[in-house]
Amino acid sequence: MSRTAVESPPDAEMPILRSLDGYAGSLAQRVYGTLKEAILDLSLKPGAILRKGEVCATLGVSRSPVSEALARLASEALVDVVPQAGTFVARLSMEEVREGAFLREALELAAVELVAGAATEAQLIQLRRSLRLQEALVEDADVGGFYAADAQFHEMILSFTGHRRLPGLSRTAWVHVDRARRLLLPEPGRVGETLEEHRAILAALEARDPVAARGATRTHLRQVVTRLERLVEARPELFA
Repeated sequence: MSRTAVESPPDAEMPILRSLDGYAGSLAQRVYGTLKEAILDLSLKPGAILRKGEVCATLGVSRSPVSEALARLASEALVDVVPQAGTFVARLSMEEVREGAFLREALELAAVELVAGAATEAQLIQLRRSLRLQEALVEDADVGGFYAADAQFHEMILSFTGHRRLPGLSRTAWVHVDRARRLLLPEPGRVGETLEEHRAILAALEARDPVAARGATRTHLRQVVTRLERLVEARPELFA
């Protein structure tokens, strides 16, 4: 679903949320899922007020599951509950971004080094297919599709280590970076640059070169924080 709420003011009308049918679990878990997705993809803009009544009306649910979902989002620092003022989508935090990027880099550098020495041909084929998909998405100017393929590329590498908890740990570490970096991919040329960085990672894996794989991955991941540092100056209203 295409969303453009990132362009709307913080007090804008509640954006369209994904149907609860697209999520599993209890009603509160499903409300949490759709709200978190809207926060991460910036449909709900940093600083926007979240009125429980509007959320209830939009999703067709009572206040109880909404309250439970908002409490969970608050525990993840994705919403701020301000006494006597209301609940707001948390503004982006460079402190959270730097910490998340540090943790993600530690996990992914270790993973790519291991995969460089142990990847099977079948696994390399999967990564090549991912790159071909990414190339098509760049040609189609499908930023949303590329974003999803980008995440899948990284998760494949993490999964190839054989450590099944790694992708989940990485997603948790990256959550605040993930939200902020969605402001970057629409930048002219950034999607193409990301594709080239992925190609360098794959080339190192194909060469069975762990040093090159670490270097290419480090360069790729650090681009995000470098660009976000500049974004703070350009879009200060989105940051804490």
